[in-house]
Amino acid sequence: MFQATRRKSTGLVSALTLLELIYHATVRSIRKTHNNAFAAIFINVLQMLIFVFVFYVMFSLLGLRGSAIRGDFLLYLMSGIFLFLTHTKSMSAIVGSEGPASPMMQHAPMNTIIAIASAAVGALYVQVLSLGIILLGYHVAFTPVVIEQPAAAFGMLMVAWFTGVSLGLVLLAIKPWFPQMVSIFSTVYQRANMIASGKMFVANSLPGFMLAMFDWNPLFHAIDQARGFTFINYNPRYTDWHYAMWVGVVLLMIGLMGEFYTRRHASLSWSARR
Repeated sequence: MFQATRRKSTGLVSALTLLELIYHATVRSIRKTHNNAFAAIFINVLQMLIFVFVFYVMFSLLGLRGSAIRGDFLLYLMSGIFLFLTHTKSMSAIVGSEGPASPMMQHAPMNTIIAIASAAVGALYVQVLSLGIILLGYHVAFTPVVIEQPAAAFGMLMVAWFTGVSLGLVLLAIKPWFPQMVSIFSTVYQRANMIASGKMFVANSLPGFMLAMFDWNPLFHAIDQARGFTFINYNPRYTDWHYAMWVGVVLLMIGLMGEFYTRRHASLSWSARR
């Protein structure tokens, strides 16, 4: 007697519904750090400023300012720190997103793809907004900010974000099977990138044997290329942003396949552990 009616939806309606779900999930992911979205962004801005201040003091005390690119020294620091934080925070956001066994997945429209997309978009939104606030404040209060190729430099920020999302997706697929290993790897990777990302030096200044220690890292290529687009006096010779992009694409494909497999077998794996 009582039967549920099914409404046929067009592709456009389905796409708009998906975008709406991603939007609301993105807002929820941003509010995870604080109930007030403005406070969450302020905390992120403060963290970026602390990073810049600490590295400025360290470079000044160790006398390393002469090794930087000729130009605005604070812009040199920020070009590395912004990409580093964007990469690591996007990776952490994906690893910490809702998994297939999350209670949120009990709601019919919700799925892991929406959770992953919202975490990625939320991390990018917070980082880009924080970057804009800091650069605007520096431009107005201290000295005009001059970026040689702003669109290309922003593209390198997107490359850093994309590689972070791709790596985070791989770790998210592994996380239900080896949660402790993923946690340890994430911590070690973030700590290692404090040096391996190359935000404290440029590739052109490294000897060959040291360059081989860093050129495996896609973030190293993205940061070095970003400085080439930011400063007119620097032309990177040993890095290539195409390498970082292709690494991100490969990791993304592996992560999507792993996430699909984990989603199908998650309940079985959890039952086996109990």
